[in-house]
Amino acid sequence: MRKEITAYIASVRNSLSGGEIDEKFLSMLLTRIKFYQHERLVHLIVTMTFAVMTVVSFFMITASTLCLVLALLFLGLTIPYVIHYYFLENSVQALYKMYYEAVARVNG
Repeated sequence: MRKEITAYIASVRNSLSGGEIDEKFLSMLLTRIKFYQHERLVHLIVTMTFAVMTVVSFFMITASTLCLVLALLFLGLTIPYVIHYYFLENSVQALYKMYYEAVARVNG
């Protein structure tokens, strides 16, 4: 997903810098933004679920050493999820800005 979004952002930047922007381009860009928003929402839910499980398992550490292992495993999964969600959030925000720039070029 990271490669796809990065390549698409580069493609949009390239189109904005020299290409012709029309209604079809705006429609396609808006559709892709909606797909990436959905992806972002799914990853937010997964990230928050793992974060809650991590916190709960850290509270249960005193119960047994198995809970410590579980807490460390959850933490090990939560960190990459947070990093990926951060990337998705910033990418979608960048696409919003590009969309507004494209709308301004079409309308103005």
